[in-house]
Amino acid sequence: MLVKVIRFFVTALLAVIGGVIVHLASPVLTELISTEVLKTSMGLYKLTMANVILIALGMAVGAAVGYLISPFVAGTLQRFSVWVEGQLSKMPLQDVIAGVAGLAIGLIIANLLGGAFSNIPVVGDYIPVVFSIVFGYLGIHIVVRKQKEIGELLGRMLKLKKKPKAQADAAAEPSYGAGSAEAALAGGMMADAWPSPANYASYVGCKLLDTSVIIDGRIADICRTGFVDGKLLIPVFVLEELQHIADSADALKRVRGRRGLDILQRIRTESGLQVEIVNQDFDDITEVDSKLVRLGQQLGGKIITNDYNLNKVSELQGVPVLNINDLSNAVKPVVIPGESMHVTIVKEGKEHGQGVAYLDDGTMIVVENGRYHLNEAIQVEVTSALQTSAGRMIFAKPVTA
Repeated sequence: MLVKVIRFFVTALLAVIGGVIVHLASPVLTELISTEVLKTSMGLYKLTMANVILIALGMAVGAAVGYLISPFVAGTLQRFSVWVEGQLSKMPLQDVIAGVAGLAIGLIIANLLGGAFSNIPVVGDYIPVVFSIVFGYLGIHIVVRKQKEIGELLGRMLKLKKKPKAQADAAAEPSYGAGSAEAALAGGMMADAWPSPANYASYVGCKLLDTSVIIDGRIADICRTGFVDGKLLIPVFVLEELQHIADSADALKRVRGRRGLDILQRIRTESGLQVEIVNQDFDDITEVDSKLVRLGQQLGGKIITNDYNLNKVSELQGVPVLNINDLSNAVKPVVIPGESMHVTIVKEGKEHGQGVAYLDDGTMIVVENGRYHLNEAIQVEVTSALQTSAGRMIFAKPVTA
């Protein structure tokens, strides 16, 4: 149906264009006609019979041309619309919204500036068009690229605006503050008002969870086994980041965020630990990891994470870290040089001749000359092992018969 509509409009448009072109050329064409009857005025917009005939012929020719090329135009427009739809479907919703907002801002600026230059002779009529193209593109490009910073700036402005009202409400009636909404989403965990410095001692030794370790999920099993004791604190900014991930337009991020909220619910109901949400935030810091380190410094608590970079930054700033990757590596079976094991080479290594195999717990084994045994189960001998917070790697060589 859409193709038929496009073809109709293309045919009608070219018919009108053909009639207009012939009408503009009719004074010259009528001079070539010697028949006086055709030069007689018909009393309709000062048109002669020759003008009417020529316009009709022009419209007929234009319509014929339009009818012939309309399938090509309709197909091109249809392919273009499919391409645009495909590109938009690949973009996150927030990028599309940011692009539309940036385009609107750019066109508003172009309209304001274009009016000031429109009185310039010769080029004045074209400057607004150029400004609209340039500022429209810049608006889309800048807002999409800087949407995170713009969102953070707007968030800080809203917090500063709400802070006097929140302080007045807190003075009138005790309240858990901003964390109560997040607590409800996280399964009814208790949200504590931020303690005064005099009460920091009650939080010494508490455990602060970061976003990555919550999404990872292993912390729920570790808490359930009793290896973690004391208070577990969920900073409000970590919970907000989880909610933001859970509301993401990206399907994978959305699943990860909702998994994190489910893990918090499991910790609350199965671990037997006291889980609290603290409402302290640091408006002068934008990064969640930096806020977590600052909170750990104030409380004298420990950060539970599996983020290698956060681990190093926290240690440099004097905040103790419990890295669950270290715990996982510590409970893995120990291998010593000279020990033999049976493995299957599954892929080639980075270096020439190397092959790669894996143990059941996911430990990578780099086998010297293993490339020649690809997809084969062979006996190897351990030569060395490398242990870091990021994981463990075993180096081995094939056992010769």
